[in-house]
Amino acid sequence: MVKKRVPDWLNSSLWSSTPVDDDRLHRYTSEPATTTSSPEPVVEPPVPVPPPSASTVVRTESPKSDTRDSRVNNNVSNDDNDTSSGPSAEDVSRQAQLLVELSKKVINLRELRKIASQGIPDGPGIRSTVWKLLLGYLPPDRALWTSELAKKRSQYKHFKEELLMNPSEISRRLEKAKSYEHDETNRGPLSRSEISQEEHPLSLGKTSIWNQYFQDSEIIEQIDRDVMRTHPDMHFFSGDSSLAKSNQEALRNILIVFAKLNPGIRYVQGMNEILAPLFYVFRSDPDEDNAASAEADTFFCFVELLSGFRDHFCQQLDNSVVGIRATITKLSQLLKEHDEELWRHLEITTKVNPQFYAFRWITLLLTQEFNFADSLHIWDTILSDPEGPLETLLRICCSMLILIRRRLLAGDFTANLKLLQHYPPANISHLLYVANKLRKQPSI
Repeated sequence: MVKKRVPDWLNSSLWSSTPVDDDRLHRYTSEPATTTSSPEPVVEPPVPVPPPSASTVVRTESPKSDTRDSRVNNNVSNDDNDTSSGPSAEDVSRQAQLLVELSKKVINLRELRKIASQGIPDGPGIRSTVWKLLLGYLPPDRALWTSELAKKRSQYKHFKEELLMNPSEISRRLEKAKSYEHDETNRGPLSRSEISQEEHPLSLGKTSIWNQYFQDSEIIEQIDRDVMRTHPDMHFFSGDSSLAKSNQEALRNILIVFAKLNPGIRYVQGMNEILAPLFYVFRSDPDEDNAASAEADTFFCFVELLSGFRDHFCQQLDNSVVGIRATITKLSQLLKEHDEELWRHLEITTKVNPQFYAFRWITLLLTQEFNFADSLHIWDTILSDPEGPLETLLRICCSMLILIRRRLLAGDFTANLKLLQHYPPANISHLLYVANKLRKQPSI
């Protein structure tokens, strides 16, 4: 049997990474969380760079000063990924192309995807608008934006009024409605015969608002715990400031509403990590109306994004052809197709089961493997691919393995598992370049 030759471009020194110590907490592992006496330095996503002097579609007011107070500190030395020198000429050019595309009356989504797939520069409001278009929240016709946004935001407000109300308030409203049917002298406490089964706090009936409330309490407690743990190194999400508290409340509302509207899935731990980038991008929009409506906009975009991955969160489907195990198998096959030597070393020689590392990579859309700013860049590519986010995600995961292939080929089970569960810092542009190389070329 002739061994498949590894392409020359895979042997470039660009794909070698230097080992670093990484103490990030990784979920979906059996190891308990560890604490240290010295607090971690606070890191924040980068402050958007003003666009070049040109007419823009989005407003360019400066965002509120308390939203972001510092640039991202990668906590590691990574010369290939250094953004401190400001936007490159390529970024400025791409930003100008995006602004031109966004200024059209009817936006060409195919062209928009092509430009955005290379990464969206940190211009004010650009990523927010582009992501809403890529996720289908905004229609291509700009004339429809105002009416569509008003309709969706009103719908979300209705969801909150219906689903976030305490049963006590529901009972009071029902009692108030019934009181109009009685005389003024009969407005005392309702008699036992007048309290319906659905309104009684001790009712176990399926239609009982109180029984449903108590069933939801466990999920809400889990959501509260996860929201409090969301990006503890960012002032935007964590801390005692009014901004952080407000943002935590918005994340909590979105996750509770989603859980109640999707009883088949409800809430699964880790959804907060997928929600966070969307909310950050929309809440940081310099347009005050958009920023104020970030919670509603994020909810609908979160629903759309999760629709492509929802089967991964349904435990009953884990072993089905659409479940998470089948998706991990696809990743394994993709690696075997493009780098059989590495696949054989990992899965046969060292017996590193891809579930040990790929489960979190895939379910959390790589939000835990890279710093926040790099995650946004990766999501630009994931959201803009016309083939859909899952296929793109798998190619990126495969490229992550290929990028550190030399270290993996030299490692045993323990070393490789540690490396893959604590992925080293990487040059994101190179990573996405490799992922694009793995795309199947159309047959002629």
